[in-house]
Amino acid sequence: MPQSSKNIEAICILGGGTAGWMTAAALAHKLRGLPIRIELVESDEIGTIGVGEATLPLIRKFNEALNIDEATFMKETDATFKLGIEFCDWGRPGDRYIHPFGDYGQPIDEIPFYQAWLRLRQLGETARLDDYSYSIMAAELGRFQRPKAGHDSVESGFGYAYQFDSSRYAQFLRRYAEANGVIRTEGKVASTTCDPESGFVRSLTLDNGKSATAELFVDCSGFRGVLIEQALKTGYDDWSHWLPCDRAIAVPCEAKGALTPLTRATARQSGWQWRIPLQHRVGNGHVYCSRFISDDEAATQLLENLEGPALASPRQLYFTTGRRRKFWNRNVVAIGLAAGFLEPLESTSIHLIQEGITELLQLFPDTSFHSSDADEYNDRMGLAFERVRDFILLHYVANQRDAGELWLHFQNLVLPDSLDEKITAWMTRGHIIKYEFGTFLPPSWLAVLLGQNLVPRGYDPRVLNIPENRLLVESRRLRETVLAAARRTPDHVAFIRQAGGTSDRAPLTAGVS
Repeated sequence: MPQSSKNIEAICILGGGTAGWMTAAALAHKLRGLPIRIELVESDEIGTIGVGEATLPLIRKFNEALNIDEATFMKETDATFKLGIEFCDWGRPGDRYIHPFGDYGQPIDEIPFYQAWLRLRQLGETARLDDYSYSIMAAELGRFQRPKAGHDSVESGFGYAYQFDSSRYAQFLRRYAEANGVIRTEGKVASTTCDPESGFVRSLTLDNGKSATAELFVDCSGFRGVLIEQALKTGYDDWSHWLPCDRAIAVPCEAKGALTPLTRATARQSGWQWRIPLQHRVGNGHVYCSRFISDDEAATQLLENLEGPALASPRQLYFTTGRRRKFWNRNVVAIGLAAGFLEPLESTSIHLIQEGITELLQLFPDTSFHSSDADEYNDRMGLAFERVRDFILLHYVANQRDAGELWLHFQNLVLPDSLDEKITAWMTRGHIIKYEFGTFLPPSWLAVLLGQNLVPRGYDPRVLNIPENRLLVESRRLRETVLAAARRTPDHVAFIRQAGGTSDRAPLTAGVS
C-alpha cells in the first residue's frame, strides 16, 4: 500500500466498447484541466458484445453532462425515442402491457392516483390504468414529443430514453474522448504485473510489446474480467438459481413494422424475445435457458418471429447472471460486463455502466485508495444490481403461464427476501415500498404488478374519504385530458425529422396512424 497519498496522475481503462468509451468520455470531461493521463487499451481483434441498444431515461443526463447535442447524437447512432417497454404474453399468453417512463394519472387529495383506480375498479369502472398514462397513450399511437418544461400538465410529467446502435454510440464517444485527450493504445493484454505486497495492479504488458502503467485501472474487458477476476481473483456471485436464462442469440433485421417509441419484450416458451426499432434497422434477440431449449431451437424460434429479412448471421452469447463480489478491488474498478450481468429485460445494461461511472466520480480516490471509499462503492453498486435483479425477477414470478418448463420453474421459486417483502406489501394493502436508492420508482413496479395480474386485496383507506361521484368525474376528466394530449402529439418519425436527428443511413418508416 502506498505510504503517502497524492492525486491520481494516470488512469488506464482496459477494454473499449460501450462501457470503455462511456467511462473514457466521462472521465475526460469531468477531470478536464487536471494533470491526469487517461489511456484506453483495446484490441480490434477482440469483438464487443454491442447488443445493448435500449436505454432508460437517465442516459439523457449522461449525454447532457458531457454537453452532447441530442440531434447530433441521434444522427450518429441511428437513434429513436423511447417512452417505455411493451411486454407481450408475460402474465398469460395474449396479455399485453406497457411499462411507461412516467406516472399514472395525478394525485387526488395527495393520494397516488392508482389507489383511486383500485377503488374505482371495485365500483365497476372498466377503464385501464394505462388510459391515465400520457406515455402509454402516446406510445400506442406512435407519437412522441419532449416533456413540456414549466407546464403543470400530463404533457410534462414523463421521461424518455433512446433506442440506438450501441456500436455506433461507442464510436461516437471514442471520437469525443480522444478529442478531449484520451489516449487509445492498440493491443491485447499478455500479462499483468501486481505489486507483491499490496496486490495492486501496476502495469499491463501487451502482446505487441507495449506496456501501460497507471495508479487507477478500470476494467471494462467484458465477461472475462481480465483485471478484476483473472488478476485479482475477486470472485463472482452466481444468481442463476433465481434467473436461469444463460444464453442469447441476437440478429438485426429489416424494419417492416411501425417505428414505435417502444422497446418490446415478448415471452417465449423458454425465455423471451426483444425488438428494438432503430432508424435503419430493428434489433432482435432471444434470451433463453439452455436447460429447456437447444441453441438450434432457440435460433429457429427467433428467426421465425422476425418482422423482416435478417441483415446478418445470428450471434450467440453466453452468460451467467450475477455480479462480482467486489466491484472495486484494490486499485481496480470493474464497469460493464466485467462487473456483472443481468439480462436486458428492462434495458438496464447501459444504465448500470452509467451508475458505475457516476459512483466512481463521486468517490474518486487518491493514491492512498482508502478502503472506506471502495466499501462505499461496493455497497452502492451491490444495491443497484440487487434491486435491478429483483425487478427483473418480478416479471418471471408474476406469471400465470401453465406451459413451459421455464415458467413452471418460477412457480415454486424461493424469492430473495427483498422481493418477497415487496410483493407481500403490495398484495395485502396495495402499498409499494419506496427505496431511497434504486433504478426503478414506484410507477415502474406498479406497471409490472398490475400488468401481470397481481391485483391487491386492499388499497389506501383514505380513498374512502373521497366521494364516489367525485372519483368518477375526476377520473373521466383525466382520461379525456390524457387522450386528447396524446392525439395532438406529433408522429414519432415526424418528430425525429423535425428535431434534426435523422441519420443518412436511415430508411425511416411511417409511424402508427
